[in-house]
Amino acid sequence: MRARRGEGVGLLAGALLLVGLGFCYMGLRAHQVGAPVLSYRYYGPVEGQVLAVDRSASDAMRITLGSVRLRDVSPARTPDRVRISLFEGSAPMPGSWVMTTANLSPPQGPAEPGGFDFRRHAWFLGLGAVGYSRVPVLRTGPPEVLPVATLRAQLSERVRAAMPADTGGVATALMTGDRAHVPRHVTENLRASNLAHLLAISGLHMGLFAGVVFASLRRCFALCPPIALRWPVKKLSAAVALVASFGYLLLSGANVATERAFLMVAVMLVAVMLDRRAISVRAVALAAMLVLLRRPESLLSAGFQMSFSATLALVVAFQLLQPWFRPGRGGVLGAAARWGLALLVSSLVAGLATAPFGAAHFNMISHYGLLANLAAVPVMGAVVVPGAVLAICLAPIGASAVGFWIMSQGIAWILKVAETVATWPGARGHVVAPEAWILPVLVAGALWLLLWQGRFRWAGLIPIALALVVWPFSPRPEVLISADGGLVGVMTETGRALSRPSGKSFVAGIWLENDGDGMDQARAYRRILEGRDGKVQIFQSIGRRFVHVLGKTGLRAWQPSCARGEVIILSIEVEPPAAGDCLWLTPRQLRETGSIAFAGDGAMITANGQARRLWSVP
Repeated sequence: MRARRGEGVGLLAGALLLVGLGFCYMGLRAHQVGAPVLSYRYYGPVEGQVLAVDRSASDAMRITLGSVRLRDVSPARTPDRVRISLFEGSAPMPGSWVMTTANLSPPQGPAEPGGFDFRRHAWFLGLGAVGYSRVPVLRTGPPEVLPVATLRAQLSERVRAAMPADTGGVATALMTGDRAHVPRHVTENLRASNLAHLLAISGLHMGLFAGVVFASLRRCFALCPPIALRWPVKKLSAAVALVASFGYLLLSGANVATERAFLMVAVMLVAVMLDRRAISVRAVALAAMLVLLRRPESLLSAGFQMSFSATLALVVAFQLLQPWFRPGRGGVLGAAARWGLALLVSSLVAGLATAPFGAAHFNMISHYGLLANLAAVPVMGAVVVPGAVLAICLAPIGASAVGFWIMSQGIAWILKVAETVATWPGARGHVVAPEAWILPVLVAGALWLLLWQGRFRWAGLIPIALALVVWPFSPRPEVLISADGGLVGVMTETGRALSRPSGKSFVAGIWLENDGDGMDQARAYRRILEGRDGKVQIFQSIGRRFVHVLGKTGLRAWQPSCARGEVIILSIEVEPPAAGDCLWLTPRQLRETGSIAFAGDGAMITANGQARRLWSVP
């Protein structure tokens, strides 16, 4: 008993030491990636080299520039990278040296206190400014050859030329990670049917790609008895699959999700070469540690949480159900039954494991996602990925069109499934944003349930049930004010009422999504009960009067007042009155506070007042 107590104390001390080292390492990482951030709004010429081309949430083409030069800005204060959305002309190729006139601003903070902080995300991406350009992009010199980026661009063009527009854009996303050519309606259908994960090159694609290469090579070696009997063909196949997976990582742009997927696959293939179990809880833990050592900030990302939760749940589930999947029983019918059962179990387990994270990050649940995945994922593994591998193998002899045709047929089926499921009534449900403690408690219970051995493992259901029961009743702020004073939202009996029917749609969408509200901005605006003066909106909430004055037109129409307890929000800079006992919020004050929330008890919470970080506004 004493030995066990001593071991327990040692384990606890070791765990606390690792937690402390983890915090230190995350702090070191945050300082390592630090780069200049633009501290004001900039309008003028921008020069740089195109590093990446993608598409923004508003469906505009977007370029990321490196080696940036700005007019009248010293090199020490110039951001290392900027991202610009384009509204005219076509996007230049990666490696091109370009110039344009753009509006730039620092990365924005969270749309509401406690929400997703884009400043933190941009800090770790090295983005020091974001903005847009409404003039064409001019090339200022010959493009610099970037071997991988050039190969990606050439492959993207070849794929799109060989397929119809819808399937070609999806195929390009799968092979090169370039989603700039996926039509908007296709993306919306995939999201509504819970098939959007098929667009991101993640664990599913990397695993399928490595599996197809590994299995194909092993069977090819088996056709030659001298090789099969004398050489370790299983290890050779794993080694070649590892090299091929690394090439796929480079070809796809080596983003965070793909890098994470490659590390997971690499751990499993190396385990095969070392005669270890390729799929085990230890392999998942090792892959997670490697990912966190490479990018510790990914712990907070939806991709990390969803991919590792699905992988861990699948490993544990198939270990428990292993007797059901033993080969050699029932002949062909038995094999078909096992394959169907494995498909059903994998889709169900992965869906249940990722659903809480998807709901917490995206405030959405696809009610028919299981059916859509059952119909689409097998086609991805049996048709689309083998077609992509075949196209790559046949490219040297100019016969890649065969592989592209096979890919196109599989992608067309997946898109048809997505379109059909998305049109079903109630295909998408909306979920309120959970309180900060709910997701950690749910994860702790799930880890206990999956990792603990013996009957006591079922105790993990208690925190899971607690989190799921409390989640729908998570409180939401009664009043929200955007970081620039351009939008105000007040909770009413029918949902959140917004102060304007259009404009600031990004912030409005985030607020409504976090409320679990499926209403659009225009209809949320019609919830206003009083003050329908166009540019002046008046709300009564939590015992206070909120007045939102929008622009110069609203300022002229507004009758100034500053009564006790009144909150005045202006979208333009105006000097506060000399007398009065109101709270006066202009863009200058809001730059210091960030977005503001008023809780049900009247407490005011500011985004910048919660914590100071390297990426916070100074």
